[in-house]
Amino acid sequence: MEAVKKSKKKKANQFPYGVALLVVIVIIGIILSKQSTKLAVYWAFGIAFGFVLQKARFCFTASLRDPVLTGSTSLTRAVIVAFMIATIGFAAIQYNAYLRGEAIPGNIAPVGIHTVIGATMFGIGMVIAGGCASGTLMRVGEGFMMQWLSIIFFIIGSLWGARDFGWWTKVSIAKSPKVFLPDVFGWGVAFFGQLILLGLLFILAEWYEYKRFNAKN
Repeated sequence: MEAVKKSKKKKANQFPYGVALLVVIVIIGIILSKQSTKLAVYWAFGIAFGFVLQKARFCFTASLRDPVLTGSTSLTRAVIVAFMIATIGFAAIQYNAYLRGEAIPGNIAPVGIHTVIGATMFGIGMVIAGGCASGTLMRVGEGFMMQWLSIIFFIIGSLWGARDFGWWTKVSIAKSPKVFLPDVFGWGVAFFGQLILLGLLFILAEWYEYKRFNAKN
């Protein structure tokens, strides 16, 4: 009972800090709005996105790690749903441009050995760091010291990669083919095929979690 009272008192003591932080956020937003409306919108969107990210505990690393460690696939399914929504949104924008005879918007990048190397290095790195970019930023905001170290080297690695990007472009990227699924399979097959594949992965993730938790019980 004593511990519960102390916990409630600690939470109550944080309220003034929350109010003070909200006031600071509003003041910064007002200052930015006087300089540029876009800056104020970016500030508001960033704060809202960070809030949702922290409350949802959304992390790509956790979506791949949790099924193996705990059997939970809630984040895995959340990522799949995000991919499905993004697929619909990007397809609408790109298909509209296609119908108008305009250039297809979006970063249609070459796929080659550099993709495999980069994905492998990033995958290993985010497992060691304990989070992807979104998860790391979220935990930096929460005050986790390990993630502070991770974000520093994340920035250093990004700058290093930008420095060597020209070399990678000459050696591999420029020589690799650009793969745009509607060009390969057609718009219908590419769009609905991707949604069906993601839907099957969602069902598989749900079945996997059900199987793991039933096996434990």
